[in-house]
Amino acid sequence: MDKRTFLKNLSILGLSSMSAIPAMGRVLGSAGSAHTLPEQGDKDYWKKVRNGYRLNSEFINLENGYYCVMPDEILEQYQMHIREVNRLGAYYMRNFQFDNKDTAAGQIAELTGCSPEEVVLTRNTTESLDLVISGQKWQAGDEAVMAYQDYGAMLDMFKQVGERYGVVSKYVLVPPDPLSDDEIVAAYERAITPKTKLLMVCHMINITGHIMPVRKICDMAHRRGVKVMVDGAHALAHIQFSIPDLDCDFYGSSLHKWLSVPLGAGMLYVKKEHIPDMWPIFADYSKKPEDIHRLNHTGTHPVATDLTVSAAIAYYKKIGAENKEERLRYLQRYWTDKVRDLDHVTVNTPTDPKRSCGIANVGVSIYTPAELAEYLMKQYKIYTVAIDNPKARVRGCRIVPNLFTTTDELDILVEALNNAKA
Repeated sequence: MDKRTFLKNLSILGLSSMSAIPAMGRVLGSAGSAHTLPEQGDKDYWKKVRNGYRLNSEFINLENGYYCVMPDEILEQYQMHIREVNRLGAYYMRNFQFDNKDTAAGQIAELTGCSPEEVVLTRNTTESLDLVISGQKWQAGDEAVMAYQDYGAMLDMFKQVGERYGVVSKYVLVPPDPLSDDEIVAAYERAITPKTKLLMVCHMINITGHIMPVRKICDMAHRRGVKVMVDGAHALAHIQFSIPDLDCDFYGSSLHKWLSVPLGAGMLYVKKEHIPDMWPIFADYSKKPEDIHRLNHTGTHPVATDLTVSAAIAYYKKIGAENKEERLRYLQRYWTDKVRDLDHVTVNTPTDPKRSCGIANVGVSIYTPAELAEYLMKQYKIYTVAIDNPKARVRGCRIVPNLFTTTDELDILVEALNNAKA
């Protein structure tokens, strides 16, 4: 192995030069001994997982959907990468950043079951999906299908391509508590016409936690000749899936949510056959049309985030995908099952346990969503986010626990909701 290859291999581990090895060894050693996870059969397993986080003791954080707090061992890796990139400066940026970003993207591709030739790292889901929306070769009169429950940033981008190119947006209302997948698929199918070019669907609706039957929607849309873009902001490292099994055409996600990568990390999947037909946000004529890197030219950005992807994946695998999904679903059902039948409470999340995981939404009859959020914070020190979306028919607070959340904390939420009545 030549020196250049050796340095590149070290850099993906944060060991960008030989002189850094002793210091890095100490950091990695202490992190490993301090935060090794207990055996999953341990009755105090989740308490010990919680001890691997540095949490704010001033409030109960039940808004982990925007950004999931990193456990210490990922945070320490991130800080190490920041120091090393800063120490090497332009030498690192010119010699190693792109190879290491490709390596990290390859790890995400492996995690999601994709080919590395179809995945790039972005800064977040919004960047990923707005690139897809703006990157289509639209013509006046083309139609796009989406839901009222979809994320506002993407709805805004569809509005912009409408104003710019004459694209028509058609909205559906996802059934809030469907009896079958057919209800949902039919809602989207009714909106499709011969002019429909692109359909957007959430893998997990961010305001309610509703897990959508993506594969069935993709199969239906493809039979009608329509491409499907999936908003997977909350699905990756939350529920188990592989992108090829979904058979979608585009998929975007935020890695700083459930995978616990530092802020500013996302991913974009584009089915290989569609890559040449897309316009990038920033022009790059140094790449061939079929090279997905052509869509990923963003200029200089914080590269320590990319380097931390491997540590986040390692932590996720150490917890275990099935174990994490089961825990998050358990935490959500723990509190929703206790309040769902209260007369003054509305749970805006499907009743069927298979249709949701960690995220849920709750409303109280005497409060607006903003008032409920204020009540929970002022009276019970519970931090949430208010969701007031009349078009989506969702009014309440989104409740999002994380692996460090305890049932004692959720008992306080249940008490607060029980007491929130006239």
